[in-house]
Amino acid sequence: MLERGSLPDTFWYSTKRKLLGPPLVNQDLGEQRLSKPLALGVLSPDGISSSAYGTEEILIALVPFVGLAAFTLLLPMTLVVLFVMVLVLLSYREIVMVYVRPGGSYVVARENFGPRIAQVCAVALLIDYVVTVAVQIAAGTAAVASAFPAVGRYKLEICVGVVLLMAFGNLRGLKEAGRSFAVPTYLFSGAVILMIVVGLVREIIGNLPVYHPATLHGAYHLGSSSDGLLSAAMIFILLRAFANGGASLTGIEAVSDAVGAFRPPEGRNARKVLMTEGAILGILIAGISWLAHATHATPRTAGYPTVLAQEAQYVFGHTFIGQVLFYVVQGATMLILYTGGNTSFNGFPFLTSYVAGDSFLPRWLLKRGHRLVFSNAIILLTISSVALLIIKDADVNSLVPLYAIGVFTAFSMAGFGMARYHSQHRTPGWRRRLVINFSAGLLTLIVVGIFAVVKFTEGAWLVVVLFVILVPALIRLNHEYQAETDVLETISENQPPPPPHYSRRTVFVFVDHFDLATLAAMRYARSMRPTTIRAVHFVIDSVRADKLREKWTRADRGIPLDFIDVSDRRLTRAAAELVEREAADPSTHVTVVLPRRSYSALLGRLLHDRTADKIAAVVSRIPRSAATIVPYDVTSRVRVLQARQQAAKAAAANGDATAGQKVTARETDVAAQHGAPAAEPPAEPPAPVRGQVKGREPGGPDGQQASKPGAPDGQQAFKPGAPDGQQASKPGAPDGQRASKPGAPDGQRASKWRPDHSESGTPATVTAIGSLDTPGRAVVEGRIRVVEIKPVERNSVLACEISDNTGALTALFYGRSHIPGLVCGSRVRLRGTVGFRADGHPVMINPAYELLFPAL
Repeated sequence: MLERGSLPDTFWYSTKRKLLGPPLVNQDLGEQRLSKPLALGVLSPDGISSSAYGTEEILIALVPFVGLAAFTLLLPMTLVVLFVMVLVLLSYREIVMVYVRPGGSYVVARENFGPRIAQVCAVALLIDYVVTVAVQIAAGTAAVASAFPAVGRYKLEICVGVVLLMAFGNLRGLKEAGRSFAVPTYLFSGAVILMIVVGLVREIIGNLPVYHPATLHGAYHLGSSSDGLLSAAMIFILLRAFANGGASLTGIEAVSDAVGAFRPPEGRNARKVLMTEGAILGILIAGISWLAHATHATPRTAGYPTVLAQEAQYVFGHTFIGQVLFYVVQGATMLILYTGGNTSFNGFPFLTSYVAGDSFLPRWLLKRGHRLVFSNAIILLTISSVALLIIKDADVNSLVPLYAIGVFTAFSMAGFGMARYHSQHRTPGWRRRLVINFSAGLLTLIVVGIFAVVKFTEGAWLVVVLFVILVPALIRLNHEYQAETDVLETISENQPPPPPHYSRRTVFVFVDHFDLATLAAMRYARSMRPTTIRAVHFVIDSVRADKLREKWTRADRGIPLDFIDVSDRRLTRAAAELVEREAADPSTHVTVVLPRRSYSALLGRLLHDRTADKIAAVVSRIPRSAATIVPYDVTSRVRVLQARQQAAKAAAANGDATAGQKVTARETDVAAQHGAPAAEPPAEPPAPVRGQVKGREPGGPDGQQASKPGAPDGQQAFKPGAPDGQQASKPGAPDGQRASKPGAPDGQRASKWRPDHSESGTPATVTAIGSLDTPGRAVVEGRIRVVEIKPVERNSVLACEISDNTGALTALFYGRSHIPGLVCGSRVRLRGTVGFRADGHPVMINPAYELLFPAL
C-alpha cells in the first residue's frame, strides 16, 4: 500500500497547480449575495457596453448608400431600436419576478415549451455567448486603437491575447461578484453621460464642431442614392440599418440569468436593477446617436477611430483637460467592453451545465475543475471565440451579423414563453402581461427574420446552419441518455435477475509483444481463476510472429499461445469472430484481457492507435463476453525494480546479509507483482479424440500400442514426429521419413510426406475437410489459419488448424513447438488418420505433411 505522499504528482498536474494555484475544495464553493448597486455594476457591462458600437453599426449600413442623409435617418432608426428595447425590458421584467432560478430565457422556454423546444433557445444562447466574447473584445481593442492608432495593425493579436488572459483568469476561479468588476460600468456610464451633456451644451451655445465626411481619411465612401423611402432598395437599406442597430440590445438578459444571486427579495431587486440598466442604456444609445447626428462622426473602414472616439474628440476638444477626458472615455470604453466579454466566461459554463444537466449536452460539461469552475466549458468557449476572431480578423462589423440572431432568438423564446405562462396561470393583470410578452416575442421574431434575410450573405447563413445542425444533435444526444435512463428505471423497478452461473470460463489474453505489460496481463488473467486461459496473437506479420513464438517458447509461461492468421488485417473482426465462437455455448463466459503499455496522456495519443479500445468496444457487444484493458506503466515499474536491485547490491557490498535478504525478498515480491515467472499449473490437455489410431513405438509390430507416461486420459501417445500410423525413421532414412525425437529442438524436421514416396494403398485424392464424417485415413489440404503452442507437462504440442472452403481440421504434433514452414498463411497437404473430438471437430495426430505454398 502506498504511503501518503509516496505517489508523485504528474508533470501536467504540477504545471496546472503552479499556473492556477492550489485546488479548491467543495466547501469553498460559496455564494455571494449582491446588493442592487453592486449587481448593477457586475451584471450590466454586457448590455451597457453594446451602446459603444450600436450607433456606428447603423451608420455603416446607411452611409455607403445614402451619404449625408444617413445622419438624418439615424435618429428615427434609433427610436425604433429603443422601442424594441422597451418591449424586451418589459418582457424580462416579468421573467425576473416569476423565475428566480438561474437560466433566464432557457428556463422560461423549458418550463413552458418543454425541454426539446427549449434547445432552440439553448443553441441561440450558446452562439450568443461565443460571439459576445469575440465582438466585445474586438470592440474594446478598437477603442484602444482609437486612442493609440499605432497598435491598430496588431488588433488581432491583442484580441487573442486578451481572450487567453480572460480564460486563464477564469480557470483560476476569477469571480465576477468582486467590486472591481463594477468599476468599468460606472466609469463608462459616467464618462459617456458627461460627454453627452457637454456635447448638448456646446451644441446649444453653437460651438460644437462638425466633421466633413468627404475629407476624412479612411472613412466609408459617401453614397448618393436618390431612391425614395418607400422603394424596395431603400427599405432593404433601412432594414439592414435596423438589424445592425439591434446589436445595441445584446446583454439585457444578463440580469435574468443571475436572479438567485440577489439579496432577498430577489425578484423585486432584480427588476429594479433591470429597469435601471435599461434606462442607462437608453440614455447612452440616444445620446451617442444624437451626437453622431450633430457632429457627423463617420465610421472608418479600418474600424478605428470609432464613432464614439470621434465624438469624444470633438466634444472635449484638444485642450489638456479635453485630452485627458478623451483618454478617460477610451479607457472606460475598453474596460467595459472587455468586462462585458468576460461575462460570457461566467454565463456560458453555467448554461452548458444547465443543458447538460437536462441531458442535452455531454455530461463532462457538468464537471468542475481544479478551482471549482467548469473548466471544460471555459476551454471550449476560449477555443470557439479565438477561432471566430481569427476567421473574422477581429472586425466588429463582420461579427455583428453572427451576433444578433442568437440574441433575438432568445428574446423571442422568452417573450412567447412568458405569454404562454400568463395564459395558463392567469394571475391578476394577466391580459396586459400577455399582450406585452406576446408583442415582445413577435417583434423580436420579426427582427430575427430580418437578420436572417438581409445579413444572410454577410455571415448569418452560418448561424442558420448551426441551428439546423446543433438543435437535432442535442435532441439526438438526449435520446441516447434517455434510453439508458429508461433501462435503468426498468431494472430498478423489477426484481434483479439471479447472477449467471457459467460452468466454463475462458480467458483470452491478446498478445502483441512479449514484454512486462503482457506478463502483468497474464498474471491478472490467472487471478480470475478461469477454466481455460489462452494467449492469442493475431498474425499480420509472419516475421514478427516467429520472433514472438521463439520468446514465448523460451519463457515457458505455461499458457498456450495461439497464432491466428488475419490476412485482411481486420483485427477487431478477427477478435470478434474468435470470441463469438467461444461464447456460442450458453454455459461459457469469455473474458478478453488486453495489455497496454501506459504513457502520459499526450505521449500516449502519439504512441497508441487505440486498437485495444476498438477491440474492447466490439467484444463488449457480444453476449456472455467482457473485455478488460490492463494498463501497465512500464517506465515507473522498471525504475522501481532497478532501485530495489541497486539497494540489494549495496546491502550485499556492505556485508549486511540480513538487510540484503530483506531487500531481495521485497524485490522478489515486486517482480511477482509485475509478471515475473512463477510456477503455474499446466494447461488443460487436448480434448479426447474418438476413432484415433493408436501410436506405435519405432520398429514395433503393427497395432502395438505405445503407452506414453502422462498422456491425456483416454489417449495413447504417438512417437513425437512420426507420421500417424507409421514408424519414426532414424536419421539417414529416405527423404520424407525423418522425424524429430521427443523434445527435439525447433528446426529439426517432422515427418514430411511427398506424393511419390507414399505408401501403397494410401488415398491419392484430396478429401474435402467438410466431408470427413468417419474415422480413417485421409489426405486433406488447406491454408493454416491458427497455430497454437500447448504446454503438456514438460513438453509441448504444436497445434495447427487448417481450413478449406468446406471446414477446418486440427493437426497435433507432439513434442514440437515449431516446425519450419508450418506458420499462419501457409498452404499444406496432410496425410494421416482422422479422429474426431467430442464436439465433432476432426483431428490428425502427427500426420505427414507437404508444404504446398509458403506464407508470404
